[in-house]
Amino acid sequence: VQLVESGGGSAQAGGSLRLSCAASGYSVSTGYMAWFRQAPGKEREGVARIYTGSGNTYYADSVKGRFTISRDNAKNTVYLQMNSLKPEDTAHYYCTNLPDWGQGTQVTVS
Repeated sequence: VQLVESGGGSAQAGGSLRLSCAASGYSVSTGYMAWFRQAPGKEREGVARIYTGSGNTYYADSVKGRFTISRDNAKNTVYLQMNSLKPEDTAHYYCTNLPDWGQGTQVTVS
């Protein structure tokens, strides 16, 4: 299984970024996928998850209403649309199907 994140970068507060997680060796259409993040000096925390069988999604309170997790089954890719970004969203973002993890992508909001 390989998970490859992309789409990170720098953004102004109030701006938007979309992260992508391309999966291989694992079908995002039939499994569980989630986004986590880790800021310097802090523990890794769950941000959003999607149960791809049901399509149900769950969000951390800190991102609810601003972030959206979605999937494209044809591309076998999961996305994290991040709007109304805040400086406290600055972190390294990882996608996972638990137990596999990508290498992550950095998001910096100023």
